[in-house]
Amino acid sequence: MWLLSRRIDESAMTDLSDAYANGAYIDGAALYPPRWDSASKALREALGEQAELGVSYGPSPRQTYDFFQPDHIAKGTLIFVHGGYWRMFDRETWSFLAKGALARGWAVAMPSYDLCPQVGIATITQQIALAVQHIAGRTQGSISLAGHSAGGHLVARMVAPGMLPAAVVDRLQHVVPISPLSDLEPLCRTDMNEDFQLDVGMARAESPILQPAPQTKVTVWVGSDERPAFIDQAMWLANAWQCDQVVAQGKHHFDVIDDLADPNSEMLSVLTAG
Repeated sequence: MWLLSRRIDESAMTDLSDAYANGAYIDGAALYPPRWDSASKALREALGEQAELGVSYGPSPRQTYDFFQPDHIAKGTLIFVHGGYWRMFDRETWSFLAKGALARGWAVAMPSYDLCPQVGIATITQQIALAVQHIAGRTQGSISLAGHSAGGHLVARMVAPGMLPAAVVDRLQHVVPISPLSDLEPLCRTDMNEDFQLDVGMARAESPILQPAPQTKVTVWVGSDERPAFIDQAMWLANAWQCDQVVAQGKHHFDVIDDLADPNSEMLSVLTAG
C-alpha cells in the first residue's frame, strides 16, 4: 500500500530534478571532492605496497578496482561501490574511506565502472557483479558490501536472485546501501534522464525495491539531514525488504559516508562484525 500511495503522490509532479539535487543544499559542497581526493591520495601513498591499484576485472579501462591490504592476514573483505548518479567519480576519489576497515583488519576493494551516458545503468549493474566475483576469486572468508547513493543502488542489486553465483552469495556477511537509490522510476522525471535514458520498464527492472527480499543481512543507512527524496528512497527499501535501517543524526548526503573511515563507528561495526 505504501508503494501505491507513493506513486499516486508523485504522479502529479512533472519534474523531480530539484528533489534529487544534493550539492545545492549542502553548505560548502564544492569543497568536498578536492578534500576527498587529497585524503585518498595521502592514504594510497601511506599504504605503499599494501595498495594494489588499477586491477582489471573487465575489458574497458574503467573496469578496474583498487585493493588495499591490512597489516596482517585479512579477517574479511569490504567492497565499497562509489556513487555519483552513475555519471561521475571513480575509485581513486574514495580511497580514504578504506581507513576504517583496514584498521579493523579487513581488506578493502573499490571498483570503478563505466559511466552514463556511455553505458546504461543495467550495464553498470552487470559490471559491478563482475567486479564482486573477481574480488571474491582472489580472497577468502567473509565479504561485506557497502555503496553510497548510486553505489547503494548497485550493492542492493547484487542480492537480486541470480546476480551473483551461489558460492559468492554464501560469503556475503552484510550489505549496507548508504543513501541508496532504490526506486529508479522517479529519476525518469529528472533532467539527468538525458544521460540515463530510462523508460519505466527499464527503471523497474533496475529498482531494488521490486526485488525479492534477500536472505543476506541488509542494513539501509541514510543521513537525517539529507534531501527528503533520499530519506524516502532509504525508507522504501527498508520497508520493501523488512530490513534494518539506521538514520544517522546530523548527517547529509556528502558526509554520511565519513563513518567508513572511522574504525570505531557503528557503520564499521555493522559491516565487519563476525
